[in-house]
Amino acid sequence: MSALVTIREYARLTTAAVAPGNLDCVQITESAFEWLCELSASFNRNGATLLQLEGRRSLRWDSYVGVLETPCGTRLEILPKHHEQDDCVLKSRRLLRKLIQHALQLKPREASVTSLELFDAPLSEWVMGQFLTELDLLVKRGVRFDYQRIEEEQRFLRGQLNVVAQMRQPPGRQHHFQIRHDVFLPDRPENRLLKLALEHVAKATQQATNWRLANELRSLLAGIPASRQIEEDLRAWSRDRLMAHYQPIKPWCELILNQQMPIAVSGEWRGMSLLFPMERLFEGYVEGWLRGRLEPGAELKAQASLQSLCKHAGSDMFQLQPDLLLEKGTQAWVLDTKWKKLDVGDRANKYGLSQSDFYQLFAYGKKYLAGRGELALIYPRTRRFDRPLPPFDFSHELRLWVLPFDLDADVLLVTEDVAVRGCINNCALVVAPLKAMQPFDLGMFRERDAS
Repeated sequence: MSALVTIREYARLTTAAVAPGNLDCVQITESAFEWLCELSASFNRNGATLLQLEGRRSLRWDSYVGVLETPCGTRLEILPKHHEQDDCVLKSRRLLRKLIQHALQLKPREASVTSLELFDAPLSEWVMGQFLTELDLLVKRGVRFDYQRIEEEQRFLRGQLNVVAQMRQPPGRQHHFQIRHDVFLPDRPENRLLKLALEHVAKATQQATNWRLANELRSLLAGIPASRQIEEDLRAWSRDRLMAHYQPIKPWCELILNQQMPIAVSGEWRGMSLLFPMERLFEGYVEGWLRGRLEPGAELKAQASLQSLCKHAGSDMFQLQPDLLLEKGTQAWVLDTKWKKLDVGDRANKYGLSQSDFYQLFAYGKKYLAGRGELALIYPRTRRFDRPLPPFDFSHELRLWVLPFDLDADVLLVTEDVAVRGCINNCALVVAPLKAMQPFDLGMFRERDAS
């Protein structure tokens, strides 16, 4: 039985005894500690930072979120450090599920709104539950069979005689027939992958409902062998119209089999591990929110690489890649997302802003906007950062805004005086939670009613 340990971003993991109920400092076993140290070293060799070693008995987690299972059975659940009050664990789990759904373009199937509200299981159980629900529906609709060519030796004729093999029979075995025939079987790549994922779920789940459904499905799929070549079977996954009802379950199957992981956990151990860099989840969600509200004629580019910082020997050097570049006609707006907490009341410490980020946006403004226009840094909205900051003027013609994005209400908050010269025509689209604020639209978004 594996032990679940729930933490938040930047939490401290230690082998020493700590007070229970603290999401920012938890105790783990010695074996889990040693395995995490080895895993962190492999990440560092690949240029990523997963953990920071603090002494001999403490580790500091970085900004990755998701689930990580160790060989000793410890299952780490890492939540976003976003909610801090009123059932922060449940709210953080819901937020993480929403961000991952968007990032991987998953379509979860819930029985009802009530089941969604009452489901407070960790991310791994939620993923396994969604997979089982989709598999149960697929089995009810019918598992796809296919003809398999069988070549064998029998004492009777069946199908087609393999003449060449029959002529090579040694003396005394002429009464044995070399035959080939087709058998209608469910043994095909898609079913083999589903069977393997189901076996993983049945062994890993700790929720009674998931365990019961997994074992019911195992009995129904007992005649299907599990996949032994995951990558080859995934490449052979059919997309024809007869396999259309298999498409909704494919991303969940890939998650279970660790084939769609943003961060690959190297080594022989392959537990239930799903790790996501929180910065990319936030960036991708904001991008999707904006892209769904674009007006005709407006274009949103992610990670645009049109400009470089300088030229050297006739070639570009130090490429500039803003997170988001909005364009409509001759107007442009550069947006950059940052997963970091700000404090509007802490002006002495510059609200928590980074000087290097401002240097970066200044370079974007000079190169992408020719020194004239509007830029924005988008941060998650929190209790201490619930309204936009006053604008930062690089010059009389180049201005930077720092805006909060409300992940719970799905709105980008701006004050009434935010304007892009020649770009914003009218901002009154949806009423935001704050009376004096409204969602960001740049004049490029379709009008929508609040919902």
